[in-house]
Amino acid sequence: MSAGWRCGRCGAAFDAPNGVPALRLPGDARTEAVRQFYAEAPFPGYPPHATLDWLRARASRSPFARMLDAAIPGDARIVEVGCGTGQMSLYLARADRVVIGADLTRASLLLGADAARRFGIEDVLFVESDLVRPGLREEAFDVVYCSGVLHHTRDPRGAFSRVARLARPGGMIVIGLYNAAARLPLRLRRVVARLSRERWIPGDPVLADRAAEPERREAWLRDQYRHPEEHRHTLGEVRRWFRANAVEYVRAFPSALLHEDEEDGLFSSQPGGWWLEEWLVQIGWARVLAGEGGLFLVIGRRSENGVSPQGE
Repeated sequence: MSAGWRCGRCGAAFDAPNGVPALRLPGDARTEAVRQFYAEAPFPGYPPHATLDWLRARASRSPFARMLDAAIPGDARIVEVGCGTGQMSLYLARADRVVIGADLTRASLLLGADAARRFGIEDVLFVESDLVRPGLREEAFDVVYCSGVLHHTRDPRGAFSRVARLARPGGMIVIGLYNAAARLPLRLRRVVARLSRERWIPGDPVLADRAAEPERREAWLRDQYRHPEEHRHTLGEVRRWFRANAVEYVRAFPSALLHEDEEDGLFSSQPGGWWLEEWLVQIGWARVLAGEGGLFLVIGRRSENGVSPQGE
């Protein structure tokens, strides 16, 4: 199937082969290297007999996914930037929500679109796009979700500024990044892996859990140990991104406070912690986030008037 798409500003026309609009413009060499990396092995994949019940059960094992789903209104407009094969987009597509999953790699998007058809999910649209030039209308979404993506770009801070513009004034922005402290154990394991040519990788809980699933084990190895572009970030750094883009810091997940009940709503504001407290918490994330490779999430709310409430 092919349908025509047209830019509302300049009138440029775009095709939609197989129902996935091709909005991506040519990128630089580093962007193309990342795109080709995922084109060779889309991540994460779907098992042969995956169903909607399987997807929801799998996603619901994540406390964060459950909290995100509970926090988003039933009639929200959501964009997942860097959706990969679209599992989170499909999980969030319930009630009267409208979800757009955008990604750099068409092979991944086609897997997501095929799963949507098989699961009978109609309110999800997958589009091929580069997050630096997303081809989506600014200020159009109630929730912008972008996890595991910005740290694989050449300029994560600059890419964030483009992603943040997709949220409407007052809309929520959720980003997931590798934490500089929590990523250290995996980086050390990566040194061992490279020296041993991946014959010995000690202490990786995900590899141990997937020992009997060679395809999923290989997907984790590629994504965590062989990626051509990777950056790491601190919570303080992300807060500076927020201030520069008129985004109010709401909270981090896991919490950046030493004593906090995670049962609070994901979009409920938390007071900022003392800098030493936040550093101690981030060091502790090395154990807490071992199964996520040190990935942490930061939630913000775009300012209603375009001015950062925290100053700059």
